[in-house]
This record gives sequence, structure tokens and C-alpha cells, in this order.
Amino acid sequence: MSSEKKKSRPRIAVFKFASCDGCQLSLLDAEDELLAVVGAVEIAYFPEATRTMLKGPYDIGLVEGSVITHGDAERIQEVRRKCKTLITIGACATAGGIQALRNWKDVDEFIRVVYASPQYISTLKLSTPIAEHVPVDFELRGCPINKYQLVELISATLAGRKPNIPTYSVCIECKRKANVCIAVARGIACLGPVTQAGCGALCPSYDRGCYGCYGPMETPNTASLTDQLRILGQSNDQIQRAFRGFNAWAWQFRQASEECQRK
Repeated sequence: MSSEKKKSRPRIAVFKFASCDGCQLSLLDAEDELLAVVGAVEIAYFPEATRTMLKGPYDIGLVEGSVITHGDAERIQEVRRKCKTLITIGACATAGGIQALRNWKDVDEFIRVVYASPQYISTLKLSTPIAEHVPVDFELRGCPINKYQLVELISATLAGRKPNIPTYSVCIECKRKANVCIAVARGIACLGPVTQAGCGALCPSYDRGCYGCYGPMETPNTASLTDQLRILGQSNDQIQRAFRGFNAWAWQFRQASEECQRK
């Protein structure tokens, strides 16, 4: 391939903020699937996978992780300026992640208890998704993300078409797998009716309730599910904790959990 042709390939950059790296690992785990598109792109910046650190601008920026420090808040502005298309990947980047549980607590108290020299710790009061700081072109849900959805998203972006990413609930995936509804048949608390599909109904397939890893579906009826969870014997405290998982700061889940907290 000539250098001129290589330069014409769209440039992809992958950035990390506050996260566990799980979504980046999903990208690395998709090496076989990525072979179909890798020849069409250039991985210009991806510290997790390569020492190649090419400067921007970039055609596509993939961002994992939430904003939790002043440095993060400044850096994401710079990332946005460098990327023509900005895509957030995973629950941390799209909904603040599990670390957003701090948003209902006194962060200063945590710092005093955990760190021997708290005066050296500089952090924000909240863990927030990327979209609260800069415009985002697409949010890919999941904790971690589905690697096939990521490949589909990259392919669609390169082709200039809308990505085929489902926005319906996990219940649809259960129906397609012919799973018996664990909530109806066994009385197991499950967030499947309000959670976006993408996991293949993994937990319900093993007789476990959905934990809401992919965040709220397109139009979640959290009030109705809350009533159903109460019928199944769940207390307000249990329902609150159910909504405060990997996507606790997603506004639909946040609203549902806070309503339970007020009761």
C-alpha cells in the first residue's frame, strides 16, 4: 500500500478516562472481527494497545471512562476538538459508571478516610458521563460493551450510515432465546424490562435477574417496573440499590432510585 493511500484512511483514536479498561479490552478482543474493517482505517492513537502516538486531528474518537477530575474536564474538551466524530463506549462514558455512586455521598469524607494525605487529592464531587461536558455523536452502552456492536458502529460510521444498534429491552432478547420469564415464573427481581438489549439476555439465561448493565432502553417505564418489584417483595431500599448499579447516573435510573429513596 502506498504512503499516499495509507494517509487517506480514516484515523481512529481511543482515549481513556476514569474506568476499568474493560471496554478497551473488548475492542482488543474483537481482533478477528476487526480484520474486516482494519484495512480501511488507521489506528492513530491507542495507548492500551500500541506505542504509536500520532497527533490529531482524528476522524473517529472512541472514549472510555467518566469525568471525575478537573484535569478530565479540561482534557475532554481537547479530545472533542481533535475528533471529527466522537463516540463514547461503555457505562462509565455514557452514564458515569459504577463510580457515580459517589454522587450521592460526601466525597470529601471518602478522601479523609481512605487517604493518609488527603491534601494531595484533587477530585470533582461528581462522576459524570462525557455527554455532560461535550457534544457526543453516538453512545455505545454496556459494561462492558458488546464487541460486535462496536464493530458494527465503526463500520457504519465509516460508511456514513446509521448503526444497527438495538434500543429495545432485554426482554426481547429473552423472547428470541425462548427463555421463560424469571420474574413471572419464578418471582426473581429483574431489570430486563427497562434495560437496553445488547448482552444477549446473559443473566436471565442463567436464572439470574438482569442487572441493567446496558442502561435504560429507549422508553423505559421505570415506575411500572418499580411497582412490579414491590409485588415481588422488594423493599424501596432494594429497588433503589437495583437501579444504582453500573448505570446509576443515567437519568431514568437515577430518577427511579431517588423516588424510592424519598419513600
